[in-house]
Amino acid sequence: MNHEIRPLAPGLYMVATPIGSARDMTLRGLDILASADIIAAEDTRTARKLMDIHGVPLNHRKMVAFHDHSGQGEVNGLVKEIAAGKSIAYVSEAGTPLIADPGYELGRAVAAAGLFVTAAPGASAALAAMTVSGLPSDRFMFIGFLPAGKVQRETEIATLRDTPATMIFYESPKRIQEMLVSLRDILGDEREVAVCRELTKKFEEVTRGTLAEVTEAYADRSVKGELVVVVGRAGATEVEDVDVESALREAMKTMRVKDAATAVAGALGLPKRQVYQIALSLDKCE
Repeated sequence: MNHEIRPLAPGLYMVATPIGSARDMTLRGLDILASADIIAAEDTRTARKLMDIHGVPLNHRKMVAFHDHSGQGEVNGLVKEIAAGKSIAYVSEAGTPLIADPGYELGRAVAAAGLFVTAAPGASAALAAMTVSGLPSDRFMFIGFLPAGKVQRETEIATLRDTPATMIFYESPKRIQEMLVSLRDILGDEREVAVCRELTKKFEEVTRGTLAEVTEAYADRSVKGELVVVVGRAGATEVEDVDVESALREAMKTMRVKDAATAVAGALGLPKRQVYQIALSLDKCE
């Protein structure tokens, strides 16, 4: 594929890269990789392979490593390059920079220097998993990796127990069984969950069900690949229509329809749009 090389304005370009299928790379992302003065990458080998697949030549441009172990010296060096008029494309190994990936310190430093920072959005394992999970998506929270230790992990899960939003976690194949057991023990057997494995890749798999069911399904499995665990909000499976209507009637005594729907949806852990429609039907009947 040929890419017309057009000069980029000086600045930092955060470029999302595929999480599996190389064809998920966006055209704008490829244009930036073809045009940037400098390519900064969490893994330079992965970045070079992606560019080779899409026919984007390096053409003697500088490619530098920037990852979790990069220090202030590397950050200052890249900021200095931008201040001198250079454009830098930054890519993490897969997905969107900063989303459980490096890039935060660099982006913050460039912005603090009053220099241009922009994003070329694209693939994200968190959003892909949210899309296929079958769980409410009107309000969700990205949490990333839980602590590896059992006590620390379960303490953090306990603080999230009553979160009125769908929760998105990343997990290692080596710890997925321990994580699911902790989620089940703290959040209860009936909480809904979806475990998404190898999204966009050949062996993509989504396992949906209650925490009891999915924990059992993974109990004796040895799995590989990237894993995203999506957990339903508190109470989402336990609320009946009659309970929603009763709560809405009470709330609507003192609130406008829209405000009552928002309050009840938050209290019961239900999608706001769904509760608002019920509220409208009740309001018409009164």
